[in-house]
Amino acid sequence: MLMNEKQILGSQTAKNGFKNEDDIVAKFNDWKKDKDAQDWLAIMKYKLTEIEFVEAVKISGFKTDVQVQVTIKIKKALDVENLQVKLVSNPKGFNQIDKRWIDKYTEMWDIPKNIISILKRYTGEEKPTVKSPKDKRRMFANEFTEAEQVYISKWLKKNQSLIVSDILKGRGKFAAEWMLVAQKGTKNARWILKPMNFCMNYFGNGEIVITTRGNFKIGRITMQRKGGDGGRDTAKMLQFKINPAELFDI
Repeated sequence: MLMNEKQILGSQTAKNGFKNEDDIVAKFNDWKKDKDAQDWLAIMKYKLTEIEFVEAVKISGFKTDVQVQVTIKIKKALDVENLQVKLVSNPKGFNQIDKRWIDKYTEMWDIPKNIISILKRYTGEEKPTVKSPKDKRRMFANEFTEAEQVYISKWLKKNQSLIVSDILKGRGKFAAEWMLVAQKGTKNARWILKPMNFCMNYFGNGEIVITTRGNFKIGRITMQRKGGDGGRDTAKMLQFKINPAELFDI
């Protein structure tokens, strides 16, 4: 495969694996010598001969993990690219993309009271309203009444674009514009870089489904009770998960 074909696909093999976001930052900052960084910049539609300076920094607390500032020689203009980094070690491993308390999601999405109640029973913030629930701490999606299942499915469908955008891309100046998926800690590791709009369409565009395990799916995104945490209260948060490694197989 020719190099320009690889760049179009946005995927390639790195000689060394990636340990964390610091590795990504270091590669961008060494862009003049680093082949992976050069390929990433090319995928972002930069001509390497026109770049004067690149500076990457790690960002915390936002959808963006790495921000890359690119100075163009002729324009003397500064472009900013926000990357969300997903490091994967297992091709079938799921990656949490967002988790919050239901009340926080209510602020973001103006969730109506009856949907709040369904979601809080789903996560365990409110007690189950069925006799003999599968889990005495909470309710599964398929344990709600048929009317409740229809109602929340319709609400999720109506708000699908907003939900997918918020949990994947985020809002504001640190909203992520790219998703970089890289294999963690292995030699000859794969990476793939895709525009976030492509990723939102791939993962979030699909039917609203209640799975046989009793979880909700929004396209390829799983919405579930967080669980774990040694039984602490934070287990009752709502989380959204994807399998970023799926992008390798597109």
